[in-house]
Amino acid sequence: MQTLPSTSSLKFPSNYLCLEWGYTYGPPMAVAPIPQVRQVLDYAVSEITPAKISMGIPNYGYDWPLPFVRGVTEAANIGNHEAIEIASLNNAAIQYDDTSQAPFFEYTRDGIGHIVWFEDVRSIQAKLNLVTEYGFRGVDYWQLMRPFRQNWLLVNYLFNIKR
Repeated sequence: MQTLPSTSSLKFPSNYLCLEWGYTYGPPMAVAPIPQVRQVLDYAVSEITPAKISMGIPNYGYDWPLPFVRGVTEAANIGNHEAIEIASLNNAAIQYDDTSQAPFFEYTRDGIGHIVWFEDVRSIQAKLNLVTEYGFRGVDYWQLMRPFRQNWLLVNYLFNIKR
């Protein structure tokens, strides 16, 4: 983990993008698994006042062809809605990993196995719960322009939005 300069006296808000454990060239896994996100947040609040932190949330997933080969396999970055469409088109059962608190599924296309990790309303709620738990000022989304209506319904339900 990279050490941050002392920022407890920051006058401006700070953004923490807690994402990208699962990524294009990495092994298949949740994009932002809750245990790893917590490690980053625990460190962040040891250095920065929580009310100055906006937590980053991924608005996307990855589709990895299998088998994964380090340095060779390249995952496709996909939207959450697109992930659900892929599961539906391939009759794949969406599962939920309780440890990472993220959905995933496997399917086969053209004889090639795939595994997809993405965000759904359950995984987003797990991340939004951290905002309240830690007392953060809010959230920032990465890849905001991808449609994911369920997310915005949940955000509006859980929080008073300041514009």
